[in-house]
Amino acid sequence: MKHFFITGIGTAIGKTLVSAIFTEALKADYWKPVQAGNLEFTDTDFVKSHITNGISKFHNETYKFKTPASPRYAAEIDNITIHPENFKIPQTSNHLIIEGAGGLMVPMTENFLMIDLIKKLNAEVILVSQHYLGSINHTLLSIEALKNRQIPIKGIVFNGDTNIASEKYILDYTGIPCLMKIMQEEKIDMETICKYAAQLLPALI
Repeated sequence: MKHFFITGIGTAIGKTLVSAIFTEALKADYWKPVQAGNLEFTDTDFVKSHITNGISKFHNETYKFKTPASPRYAAEIDNITIHPENFKIPQTSNHLIIEGAGGLMVPMTENFLMIDLIKKLNAEVILVSQHYLGSINHTLLSIEALKNRQIPIKGIVFNGDTNIASEKYILDYTGIPCLMKIMQEEKIDMETICKYAAQLLPALI
């Protein structure tokens, strides 16, 4: 069974949307190790509410914080200490989708970053990119950081408005496959998730 870690080139880039699509496509389990902010409707709640299959299980967060900030700072505000050894892959016989918080270099502790968590969990990365001024740089830097730590990359997902020139450059330069493109949708609901899940499945088989 596969363990995929959904991370992005920055924050608010579409990781939760992509996680929902992958969870639906694979009928996988879902786990968000750290939730910072939005405790009234967490990313786990979002994914759970947009999934149609009855197989996926949703595993509890290892840490939940009140403040929408880096886990290190959010933990400090809540007077909680993050211990990297507490992060353990949930026991499951199913595929597992793991969603990160923020980008790769987001601090969890003084010397433990989100990318260190990915390495610790030994998961294959799906990198979510989005087009904006500077996004090529952010995408290539993210890929470089993953390669430097010898973390396997399954592929890239482009989320939002299409930029053919940027996409072609990123894919040609890195040699990493594009798993799917998600357009700017007016509404995100179960139907939207199922539509993209059906498109994605052939790329994962």
